[in-house]
Amino acid sequence: MKTVDTAKNERSVIRNLILGFQHLLAMYSGDILVPLLIGGALHFSAAQMTYLVSMDIFMCGIATLLQLKRTPLTGIGLPVVLGCAVEYVAPLQSIGGHFGWGYMYGGIISAGIFIFLISGFFAKLRRFFPPVVTGSLITLIGFTLIPVAFQNLGGGDATAKSFGSPVNLILGFTTALVIIVINIWGRGFFKQISVLVGILVGTLLAIALGKVGFASVSAAHWIQLPRPFYFGVPRFEWSSIATMILAAITCMIESTGVYFALADITHRDLSDNDLARGYRSEGLAAILGGIFNTFPYSTFSQNVGIVQLSGIKKLRPVYYSAFLLIFLGLIPKFGAIATLIPSSVLGGAMLIMFGMVGAQGVKMLMKVDLNNKNMLIIAVSVGLGLGVTTQPALFQFLPAEVQTILSNGMVVGSFIAVILNLLLNNTSLKNKVEEEA
Repeated sequence: MKTVDTAKNERSVIRNLILGFQHLLAMYSGDILVPLLIGGALHFSAAQMTYLVSMDIFMCGIATLLQLKRTPLTGIGLPVVLGCAVEYVAPLQSIGGHFGWGYMYGGIISAGIFIFLISGFFAKLRRFFPPVVTGSLITLIGFTLIPVAFQNLGGGDATAKSFGSPVNLILGFTTALVIIVINIWGRGFFKQISVLVGILVGTLLAIALGKVGFASVSAAHWIQLPRPFYFGVPRFEWSSIATMILAAITCMIESTGVYFALADITHRDLSDNDLARGYRSEGLAAILGGIFNTFPYSTFSQNVGIVQLSGIKKLRPVYYSAFLLIFLGLIPKFGAIATLIPSSVLGGAMLIMFGMVGAQGVKMLMKVDLNNKNMLIIAVSVGLGLGVTTQPALFQFLPAEVQTILSNGMVVGSFIAVILNLLLNNTSLKNKVEEEA
């Protein structure tokens, strides 16, 4: 006969497992998006694509564990799931297409070493990220991701004839509506798993409407073990390395904003050492990604939305999510099941989660003294960030390396916020700005 404590522990395990599965589903589309884009652009075969997707999922789990477990050198210990950021897509496609796969992985390893080495120095730059800067950055992250949510909600491919079809809209908005309804009227644990329930309801509706095929599951292998240098040994070339380092700095800035947002939600103060351990974890994950021929890894902004919605501030559910990712990566047959979730369903969930990211940024800005100087910082950084995100062709005549930087709204917005904060709050220029009475 089970004791009360044993039964309670079993319920706790099941509860954390379900919450971990919710984290996994929320991140899964982002986890598999980059290998699908890179593999497709570089014309990978079906077998190569299977390995790439499976090992990317596996490495997402390893990278997440590196970030969760605090050691003297690594692990920030916040509820984050890592994946390959979309900022790396264009650089990787360019390097792989022009120089070959070996140089792509050489650039990834070099970027990882760079992140690891400068982590301590970069962490000391936190004074350049006061609440007016981090709040603007988190707001910008959430709002610049909204178009991604809408693209998925419409079906994923904006050039497809079925994009925005009534079925896609029904699936996407039904998913979003279920999440909203549960957050309004739901209670306790049911409310915490609102995103998971919304995704499951949307997927079941898609199956009922005949919009889900199971061919990918039957074609997937049962087991796939990781192999170092599966696509070849890394090669090194200066422009490839420089391009990847620029992309890495971009992701470090975004990660900084995510760290502070999650710290705000979990009521935790971050030290320079905490930040340095977080950056080192991402650097080490990138090095491993290059060795196993996958990708560099960083924190996902979706974490902010899912943590805010679920109210889960402990690490155990995220540990379960990491182990599930590792499991799915080793067994592609089971991993393929998650690919059955239609893009429109994921888009409906993303719409709520990314909106929550932006709302968290607004919440952080509410703690800022909204004088003329800070209002100017917010207005210009958010405005420019959104502008270059919606119109990246504005810089089409500039060199490709410059376009990589200037077409990224999060990079532009964060740099502008940092520079304006330095000028308006830390130099004599602050006296030139007329304050409201």
